[in-house]
Amino acid sequence: MASNCFGNIKSKFIIQRIFSNLNENRWLKIIKCNKIIQNKLNIDVNYYKRYNNIEIELIPINKEYENKFIKISNKEHESYIHIFFNNDKNEIKKNYFKKNENITKIKVIIDFEVKSLSGLFEDCKCLKSIKFLKFNRKDISGMSHLFSGCSSLEKIEFTKFKTDNVIYMRNMFYNCYNLKELDLTNFNTEKVINMQNLFYGCSSLEKINLSNFNINNVIDMSYMFFECKSLSILDLSSFKCDNVINMSYMFFGCSSLEQVKFFNFNHNNNINMFHAFDGCESLKDLNISKFGIDNYY
Repeated sequence: MASNCFGNIKSKFIIQRIFSNLNENRWLKIIKCNKIIQNKLNIDVNYYKRYNNIEIELIPINKEYENKFIKISNKEHESYIHIFFNNDKNEIKKNYFKKNENITKIKVIIDFEVKSLSGLFEDCKCLKSIKFLKFNRKDISGMSHLFSGCSSLEKIEFTKFKTDNVIYMRNMFYNCYNLKELDLTNFNTEKVINMQNLFYGCSSLEKINLSNFNINNVIDMSYMFFECKSLSILDLSSFKCDNVINMSYMFFGCSSLEQVKFFNFNHNNNINMFHAFDGCESLKDLNISKFGIDNYY
């Protein structure tokens, strides 16, 4: 049947149009799994991966490390991430940097239909820069611990990054000691419910743009800016948060913080603000009247 329908069609773009009225993931799977279609149209199935993948460029630091630079789960596990290394060098020495290896740039492609990137770069101490080149996935729901423990990381470029369906961002930038600036204006956070420890221990962070953050569904913001010692101004005026119940230790140890532009929110929940501003010794003025709450502790 497939043979009669497709005849001698050769164009990749024609087959793309044929399936254009179907869900993107659906027609991709049809092409990737159907050998008859692949053979008849003389197409390279890898061509279609670019419509449904994530491409990341990694730049390591110039030091001798033997740490894994990216998390690759067991392929026998149903949620494994399939990653291609285009700077092969024997699969980057089986996913490790070894002594005397001069690797300056790595590009990885994640083409497996995972729904979580949680822990992808966790505890990777060998990366200096991460750039998201493509992010053709909209169904990623988990990003907890994504960059947690990346203590050498200085720059992350999020221009192509998508967070539309992310629910969990807990510990996302945990102990990223060397990050000095974060532009998160591209983040869509309207579905996020947990931001606990989000920037915990980012002690070098001087500038952060959260102007487009929608945190109306966030419940937990505890330890969110814990020990962010280099932040002097925080603009949270765009935050509209009616469901938060935990803000404990939120700004604990922000010793350089001079000004916080607060958000407005109104609800009747009891808010845990235990030690929220402890150690904010540079804070000159603190007005929480905009919170619109009577019950906090």
